[in-house]
Amino acid sequence: MALLIDGKQISAQIKEELKEEVGKMTERGTTVTLAVILVGEDPASCVYVRNKKRACEYIGIRSISCELPAKTTQEELLSVIKGYNEDDSVDGILVQLPLPEHINEDAVIEAIDPKKDVDGFHPQSVGALWIGKPGFVSCTPAGIIQLLKRSGVEIEGRECVVVGRSNIVGKPMAQLLLRENGTVTICHSRTKNLPEVCRRADILVCAIGKPKFFTKDYVKPGAAVIDVGIHRNAENKLCGDVDFADVEPVAGAITPVPGGVGPMTIAMLMENCVEAARRKESLK
Repeated sequence: MALLIDGKQISAQIKEELKEEVGKMTERGTTVTLAVILVGEDPASCVYVRNKKRACEYIGIRSISCELPAKTTQEELLSVIKGYNEDDSVDGILVQLPLPEHINEDAVIEAIDPKKDVDGFHPQSVGALWIGKPGFVSCTPAGIIQLLKRSGVEIEGRECVVVGRSNIVGKPMAQLLLRENGTVTICHSRTKNLPEVCRRADILVCAIGKPKFFTKDYVKPGAAVIDVGIHRNAENKLCGDVDFADVEPVAGAITPVPGGVGPMTIAMLMENCVEAARRKESLK
């Protein structure tokens, strides 16, 4: 029977720790502030933004909400970001993705001050991760590291296979595992003998966006399996990239969908926001 890695429970622990720390910062006269920018009315984005606001409220982080119509121009959005960059009371800036098609996402991400880039998407943040300098780390991979550590899964010296090479999950995930002294292989759509490569993994991170793609044939007995995917199946139920029922009897540890990786993304966003405020405090 695999250890079920409970993202809800671990994210709740992190939020409690942050709540206590933010309370102490408030006593010192520091208010932690996150500015959230939403363009348009994409239903999933609206849900994500609402969840982020709730997390802020619970922890004691002040959140500023800027909701713009879908027809907002790129110049107007960049102007809003510039305002928050220059506002010393704002610690973190988050632009909810995806953006409407007429807006260039790269230009928007690059417009955010790296000191306030709590999503960890700015090229400067990405570069800092790869050369081992301080910077913000993309929230989902950072959350996965916490899931592994807080569940007692050893990373150092282990074979780690990451399937997926996106800028948001796959690439930073590989680098974070490397930073923890794992031996890392990155796989993708052109990888040959994928099941064979995956079966080498002590830690297998599945992030390709294909529902129930990974069966027990991809999993080494006793491996820790991290499922980053989220989909709705034919019955409209949530599922991941991993065929949970097939893999769970073989794995040593596994994340469920929902309730695994998902809750950690918001917890680590909150951590990044508090970290931005910590850094600003240290400069006073």
